[in-house]
Amino acid sequence: MYAHEGRIYRQVNRRYAADYDHLMSSGLYAALVEKNLLIAHEEVEPPAGASELHYRTLLPEPIPFISYPYEWCFSQLKDAALLTLRLQRTALQHDMILKDATAYNIQFLGARPVMIDTLSFERYEEGTPWVGYRQFCQHFLAPLALVSRRDVRLLEMLRNHIDGIPLDLATALLPMRAWLSRALWMHLRVHARYQRSFETAGAAANQGERATPRSTALDRKALANLIEDLREAIRGLKWNPSGTEWAEYYSGDSYEEDSLEHKKELVSAHLRELQPGCVWDLGANTGVYSRIAAEQGARVLSFDVDPACVERNYREARKAGDERLLPLRLDLVNPSPSLGWAHAERSSLAERADADVVLALALIHHVAISNNVPLEKVAAYLARLARHLVIEFVPKEDPKVWTLLATREDVFADYHRAGFEAAFAQHYEVVAANDIRGSSRTLYRMRRRD
Repeated sequence: MYAHEGRIYRQVNRRYAADYDHLMSSGLYAALVEKNLLIAHEEVEPPAGASELHYRTLLPEPIPFISYPYEWCFSQLKDAALLTLRLQRTALQHDMILKDATAYNIQFLGARPVMIDTLSFERYEEGTPWVGYRQFCQHFLAPLALVSRRDVRLLEMLRNHIDGIPLDLATALLPMRAWLSRALWMHLRVHARYQRSFETAGAAANQGERATPRSTALDRKALANLIEDLREAIRGLKWNPSGTEWAEYYSGDSYEEDSLEHKKELVSAHLRELQPGCVWDLGANTGVYSRIAAEQGARVLSFDVDPACVERNYREARKAGDERLLPLRLDLVNPSPSLGWAHAERSSLAERADADVVLALALIHHVAISNNVPLEKVAAYLARLARHLVIEFVPKEDPKVWTLLATREDVFADYHRAGFEAAFAQHYEVVAANDIRGSSRTLYRMRRRD
């Protein structure tokens, strides 16, 4: 895979020629594309000349934004897992199999997961094991089980374990009640033991001893049963998004109804004037303002640090079949970094920035006061993400700021409206400033000083 003049190409090498031809001639590619399970591609001439290894050059349909599993909520990871198993089941019907089962092969078009790795399919040979089984359990089953049976914050482990959560670690973290599930016992605990025995056998072989690990060969029926068993296991894992600090933010004490409606009107008016193609909503909560942007035709990335908010946002987007709005988990004071070999396998959040407008509503006090980030540094970072900014200033007189300062010393001498304007003036010019009716808050529209 490589980029050329802003477009992404995929080279099919000669060693994969037979598998690629079978993918295209067996009807599998057509079936998956028709059902919107796999991104489509066209065969093109290589843009920069062909190497000796070259067989075909593919130009896939572009994915607007690449997200990573450690940025997804529980239901996004679950939907990606179920899609992977559906792909595997469909492939088997066309005498093919997935040779890997990494979560990174799945992306989201709004609330719809889709497979992006066309070359993950290879011809199935009767009796061969599914080599992606371990990867599927590490990338999907283990983290979903940890959330369902232990704690949603364990999803963050995927950022440190980019090849999935090791099964021995997952089994150590899961509570005893998890093993009442036959599927979790078999696919995690027994699987982890088998891995250890296989590694021990391999070490013995390196020392000249005879290694006799148990065979994992499966006939077609057994493989189909394995897929179905994993599907039922994944479907049985659930998480209820409740009990977090901000999940009920809009249902109670944040705004009076009149203030909330006025804020919606102001945000909507600014977006209509700007007509953005892409909006990033930072601190989106459950996506109230993200939906306003999406309804006006923008592609929206709806970020929040609270997993319950992101979960509810995603479930609503999925229910509506919304392909414009993509909810993602993001801690703005600790955003996704560059990861992997040479810091180049997974791009940082800022490297993926493509927004025309950033919404930062009811956010600045959390960043500046809760996390001690100076206002000028907040302004500098937001200016890296987009040219236009719609931001809400929440002063110390606001009840939400009272709450933040209730248990700490107020050392934020510059946190006031004049200080906010002065800090942001280094990077932005103010286009409009509107007091939100019935509150002490002010909504600003700013344009970056280019």
